[in-house]
Parts: sequence; C-alpha cells; structure tokens
Amino acid sequence: MSFAELGLSPELLRAVTEAGYTEPTPIQAQAIPVILAGKDIMGGAQTGTGKTAGFTLPLLQRLLPYASASTSPAKHPVRALIIAPTRELAVQVHQSVVTYSKYVPLRSTCIYGGVDMKAQVAELKRGIEIVVATPGRLLDHVEQKTILLQNVEFLILDEADRMLDMGFIPDIRRILNLLPAQRQSLLFSATFSDEIKKLADSMLRAPQLIEVARRNAVSENIRHLVHPVSSHVKRDLLADLLNAGADGLGQTLVFVNTKFGCARLALHLKKEGISADAIHGDKSQLERSAALEAFKSGAIRVLVATDVAARGLDVDDLPYVVNFEIPGTPEDYVHRIGRTGRAGKLGAAVSLVAPEENYKLAAIEKLIKFKIPQELVTGYGPETSVDDLRRFRNTHNRPKRQVDADGFDFNRPYASADELKPAARPQSRPSQSSRPPARPAAKRQIAADGFDFSAPYASNKAPEAPKAAGETPTESKRPRTTAFLLGGARKAD
Repeated sequence: MSFAELGLSPELLRAVTEAGYTEPTPIQAQAIPVILAGKDIMGGAQTGTGKTAGFTLPLLQRLLPYASASTSPAKHPVRALIIAPTRELAVQVHQSVVTYSKYVPLRSTCIYGGVDMKAQVAELKRGIEIVVATPGRLLDHVEQKTILLQNVEFLILDEADRMLDMGFIPDIRRILNLLPAQRQSLLFSATFSDEIKKLADSMLRAPQLIEVARRNAVSENIRHLVHPVSSHVKRDLLADLLNAGADGLGQTLVFVNTKFGCARLALHLKKEGISADAIHGDKSQLERSAALEAFKSGAIRVLVATDVAARGLDVDDLPYVVNFEIPGTPEDYVHRIGRTGRAGKLGAAVSLVAPEENYKLAAIEKLIKFKIPQELVTGYGPETSVDDLRRFRNTHNRPKRQVDADGFDFNRPYASADELKPAARPQSRPSQSSRPPARPAAKRQIAADGFDFSAPYASNKAPEAPKAAGETPTESKRPRTTAFLLGGARKAD
C-alpha cells in the first residue's frame, strides 16, 4: 500500500514524498482511513512507529476545506487542538505538522510553559487553525482569554499514559469541559491501563481500537541486557562501558530517576573525559533545547535525562539507551527504551541493576513477558564496594587519572597539611663542596659625575680623636650632602 491509496490530497502527498516516505507504517495504514471517516479512535502503538504522522496527515486532510489565504484572523479560528505532556514532545509534534502542511494554507503554532507568553499571544492573535499545546500553558491562555476553543472540531491527546503519570488528568478534564461536545477525538498511548480506559470512556464516542502490537509490547529491534552491579560503583561501570573503545557504547541516552542525580552523573562523566550533558525539569527551556540539539547533532556523546525531560526526544538511529536507575513503574521502561530501535533500526537497552532494584526488574519482565538476559562485567558485581573496585584496578590495570579543571588530581592519595610541609634541614654547617657557587659580581653602575652606585656605602665622617679632660668640644666638620656630590654648591655658613 502507498500513501496515494489512502485518499490524501496531492499537496499532502508531495510533502510526504519530500520528507522521504513512500509507504505507510502499519499504524498509519490502519489509523488514517478511520480518522478520515470521522470516527474516534483509541490508538496503541510503540514509540517510533510513525504514530505522529498517523494522526497529523488525516487531520490536515480534514481541515483542507477551511484552508484560507486570507490575512484576517477571523478566517483562522482554532479548529484542531493537539495536547502533549511535555514541551519536547509538543515541539516534535508541531514540527511534523509544519512538515506536512507546507503546501496548504493552514496555520499552526506550539505553546508550552517555561517561556514568556507574549510571543505566543501575538501568534494566537493573528489566527491559528492548529494549536499544539501542553496542558498547563493552554489553561494559562484560557484564563488570560488569549485563546478561544468554541470552534474546535478535532481533539488529539498524545501520550495519554504519560499525562496520567505526570498528574495532568485533572487539567485534561478541565480542557474537555471547555470544548464543544460535537467533535472528533483521538487518544494515543504507548501503554494502556485501567485509568487510561476511564479517560477514553469520558472523551471518546464509540471509539475504534487500533493496535499494531500487543499491549505494552516492546520493539523486536531492541536487544535487552542487564548488568548486575552494586549501587556504590554504578558510575564507574557506566564510565567504563562508555570508555571501552571500539567495544564500548556509542551515542547513548542515559536515564536516571531524579533531577539531582541527573546533574551529578553528567558531571562525573565529564570528569572521566566523556562529552556529556544533562536535561531535567530545573533547567530552562533554552538550556534544554541547546542540550537536545547538541545531542542530536553529535556534538555531545552522552545525554543524561529524567523521564519527563526526555519525553518526545527523537534522535535518528540512536543506538543505545541505558537505564542507570530502574524506573519506578514498568511502563516507564517501555517508554525509555522506545527512544532506540526506531523505524526498523536496531538498538540496545542496557540496564544497571543494583540488588535493591531486583523487584523493579521482576515487574518489568512480567510486563514485557520475557526474561532479560544478565551479564556480569569483570570487576563489578552486586556486592562490589568502592574499595573492592580500587583493589581490582590496582591489580589488573593502572587506574585512570581523574584531573579536575583546576588541576587537582583525584587519584593521588590524601595528604594532610602537616604532611605537605617540607622537611626541616639539618643544622650542621655545609661542607665547602656543598656550598652554593658564588654569585656573579654585579655590573658596575657609574653616574655621569663618577658616582659608583654599586660600591658599598661608606661614611665620609672621619673618626674623632679622643678628647682630653676638660677640653671644650669643637664643631665637627659637616659631611658633604648628596646635592654636593651631584654637583650642587653648598652655601657658606
């Protein structure tokens, strides 16, 4: 089947061809005809299966009757609303809308938090048909009365399971109450749960379920591997895996559970000589965007991220995903490893599992319905301590030097201030042979009037003769002044 057989307009087909696609993916082939027929759907697809194009293309096709080249904002009311859980995912979806709508006069914008609202307000005032938004910022615009939703005919809720995990469901219900009852609604999720089903029941009308793989399944293109290791030496193991040369990990996305751990791990990798950066919720949108662009372009090799910050990250042919810490819910494992093995490419998901995380690993294996193979790395194990690792490195190879930016060498043994003081020299008189060589004579400095500045100072006052008893003291002869020495005349007394 080709895209031409799906009933898309020539303008959309031209944009799809220029994007490099010739045949629809399974989720696209199933979802596009249903959406074009005006039915609500509940779609389940793994990340990287072409889900975004699966709802973007039919949405644009259905909006073509409203396309207008008029500059009047009244001709461009908001008719389609796409809600995504994070800024990164919203930007990614909006990029797809821009790519496929390049030959049709439909306007779109992306609104999200973390940036000033003024530019977004100006964009909305000029008239926009398609709005991609995060829930919180969308409600901000509703409260400011800078967006009107009474003309919305299409609602798309992307990554609904992540909305649930992030606590956005109350916001979603508020948004649903602001929309017209007569609309077409689409809900997409990589995983399904009872809570997602309840949400679907409240927003969808007789939806058609579309799944291209079994529920909560993972891509068959991903190789899974577990390295059992003590939590005390996880950072060292990760650095060794990344620094293993040709056998090491290439471009890698590393997941952690906390913002603080994210920043610390990125700093540790930098000290190990690995180009790395971190993205988490405490970083500004500008910093996060810069880190993502550097990672996508290959300027940095390792990106350390939390689950929320990495949502929507789309990197072509990302070879490795590492779970530095096992996620709190099994579904998050599916989301994390979905960053690799996309679009038919091969990928690897490596998990560093401490003994206290074994119960989380068991829950993941129960969800994905297979046991992940485990492999011990030489020198590392579930009970390895920092001292054990140090002894192993001293025995088998020379430890790597860790030198900070200020020159401090972390590999040198600790020494107190007293130990760093120089030893006292013996008080015995040095022998003639051990005496330092005589200093060379200083160059003579003679003034114009003949005064020798390098000669030692000598007083011009002659020693007085001893006075006899009763002798009256006489006035001593005054010494010549400096002015006299330099050629000046002294006044007579």
